[in-house]
Amino acid sequence: MRRARPGATPRGSAERALTSVAAGDAYEEEAAGDALADGGAMAEEGPRLWHITLSVSGAEAPLAEVRRGLEQLAHDHPFLLTSRYAVDHAEIRYWEEARDLHDAAAVALRLWGEHRQTSRLPPWEIVGLEVIDRQTYHHRIAEGYGPLPATPVGVHPF
Repeated sequence: MRRARPGATPRGSAERALTSVAAGDAYEEEAAGDALADGGAMAEEGPRLWHITLSVSGAEAPLAEVRRGLEQLAHDHPFLLTSRYAVDHAEIRYWEEARDLHDAAAVALRLWGEHRQTSRLPPWEIVGLEVIDRQTYHHRIAEGYGPLPATPVGVHPF
């Protein structure tokens, strides 16, 4: 038995074709305005800055060991802005330079696992990830919501 929408053509059918959906005038005007603001042409962008918030959690671990592990991670990778921790969870915030959100998220998702042994971090799992561009980060701060600026920099208990 084959499942399909009524009137749908079978997969691999020669009659099946992809069609595009028009973006509309509002989108085209916005894109043109963005291009003018960026110097007149939509050139290929280089790396951008992304604000990363990585949350990890797991079984309780001695507080001193959690702190030592996060301090080692910050020492090995000075791009880390701040880490907050408790016996069963931690949050790491930093800036990442990447071509796009997908690349920034991929790097962030590897951070904890790749450095778990070298920094002797607890065997916790990633339970949250937020990746926002620099403009959005600063907009949130200016509006008084979103993650507070990472001050003081360093490793601190919750």
